[in-house]
Amino acid sequence: MQNDAVVDTDESLRKWMVNTAEQHGAAVMHVAGDDSGPAYAFSVGAWRRFGKPEVVVIGLPQEVAHSVVNTYVQRAGQGERFQPGQLYEGFLQGCPVTFEKIALQHYPEYLGSAFLVYNGPDFPAVQLIVSSPEDAKFPWQPDAPGGFREYQPVLTDSGLPESWTPGVDGP
Repeated sequence: MQNDAVVDTDESLRKWMVNTAEQHGAAVMHVAGDDSGPAYAFSVGAWRRFGKPEVVVIGLPQEVAHSVVNTYVQRAGQGERFQPGQLYEGFLQGCPVTFEKIALQHYPEYLGSAFLVYNGPDFPAVQLIVSSPEDAKFPWQPDAPGGFREYQPVLTDSGLPESWTPGVDGP
């Protein structure tokens, strides 16, 4: 038997996410960092509203992450398509970003609240991966700043880009 308080909380959260997505394109969910990993934010509603993948961004301060997710939702809602492995500007000043498809194994941890809206993991999601501000390096690059890979893990099966080959047809 389910606890009524949990059911009410889940239903309240689901309604809030759906209503926020209807008004703003998507709800932005934030998860604080802790000993097991950095903070992250993700969208809920981009798939429902615009037929575009939900997005996750890892390792940014909450206000910055919120802005980045909102920028993605706004641009996706206007029809822009984001191809994994391509570089995009306009999310963070001076920091190009790229995208990668998120492996299903990471959905429960990084997109769990979205399951309330989609009744499980049956929706596409991408990770927006930010380059380092000082030298535009990505976490998988050997000359990336120390700790950058841990600070911004890549949510694929291998932990490395899988939709393109780094240095060949992507950053």
